[in-house]
Amino acid sequence: MNAPIYQLALGDDFTRLAPEVQEYFSLAAGSGSYGIGEGVFDVVGCRQRWLRPLLALTGSEQAFFPEYGEGIPFRIENHAHVDPFGRPALTARREIYFPTGTRLFHDTTSAVLPSGQQPNERARLVDHIGRYRRLVTDLDVTVTDEGRLRGISRASRLFLGPLRLPLPAALDAKAYAEQWWDEAEGKHRIQVKVIQPQIGLVLVYAGRFDYRLAPYLPGAVPGTALPRYAEPDRWEPRI
Repeated sequence: MNAPIYQLALGDDFTRLAPEVQEYFSLAAGSGSYGIGEGVFDVVGCRQRWLRPLLALTGSEQAFFPEYGEGIPFRIENHAHVDPFGRPALTARREIYFPTGTRLFHDTTSAVLPSGQQPNERARLVDHIGRYRRLVTDLDVTVTDEGRLRGISRASRLFLGPLRLPLPAALDAKAYAEQWWDEAEGKHRIQVKVIQPQIGLVLVYAGRFDYRLAPYLPGAVPGTALPRYAEPDRWEPRI
């Protein structure tokens, strides 16, 4: 069985995560199971009204969206697999149930394994975002003293046909994420903010959810592949 990608990236620090958070991020390709989370976002979407018409233009990308709501139910599926280029990966498929309709937001995080022979060298995480995986960002992950997983996106770039367009720091939007176990509620908690230096807060979602593993149906997933319905419309080989 393959190792979980977050363990590859965190090394020994993975064991510092709260046990429930470790369990969430322990899904590995070939395990025969996938993860299902169901809960409610206290807040989700774009708070800035003036920005929403611009985000509506990118709605078909299934990454950003113009809606904003509070108390919005959602569902997430996590699928551990090996991407088409041989990298261990985790694809997250989110369905957000706004009153006006369901928004899909998904991404694939792949672990780029170190090529050297240094002991304890960690993998690099690269996140491909959206329906066509055109937006790519490096992801730095750490463990807090409280056993939470913290992630920050770095150095984003766009792949448009043959073009590779690194986003300058003045234009790049960074995502700040934190996930933890709420002992009092007995639920997982997550908070994500996407901030652009010139605009401010572009996207936010924060809420709580229950999580469980479910077995794949026999024959539904050949080996370490991704189920057909969870595949993007296009895979991007470049990082």
